[in-house]
Amino acid sequence: MGSIAIGQPVPDIELLTTDDQSMRFSDLAGKNIVLYFYPKDNTPGCTVEGQDFRDSFEEFRKLNTEILGVSRDSIKSHEGFRSKNCFPFDLVSDTSGSLCELFDVIREKKLYGKKYMGIERSTFIIDRTGILRHEFRGVKVDGHVAHVLTTLRSL
Repeated sequence: MGSIAIGQPVPDIELLTTDDQSMRFSDLAGKNIVLYFYPKDNTPGCTVEGQDFRDSFEEFRKLNTEILGVSRDSIKSHEGFRSKNCFPFDLVSDTSGSLCELFDVIREKKLYGKKYMGIERSTFIIDRTGILRHEFRGVKVDGHVAHVLTTLRSL
């Protein structure tokens, strides 16, 4: 599976989400989707980013938009992370990395001088018809959710 570009339809692949659900992008047809990729459950930046999406959840609802958070963590890890932070949206477990590959978010990273491959914090907006409309790469958490909302309002 290659990566997807802006203006292309998003493939209707199966997603494994919290509450042990299986869904497809087509299940959200007629709604915008904010798909945000984050490195790891229960880490400081990822927690703040999720809480920012949570705190603006009603604004996204008014814009007919579903939020899905994605990392390579397990469903069990996602369940705890979601519950602990009262996230009103689903988290997607991409343990195979296929969704990360489709959206081309795996990058070489460094931690304590060691190099490894991990998720680059990124957000994508998919419109009501399933077309990728916008991407944010190399996201900095501070102010990001407000920027996503502004972009959604301009669609």
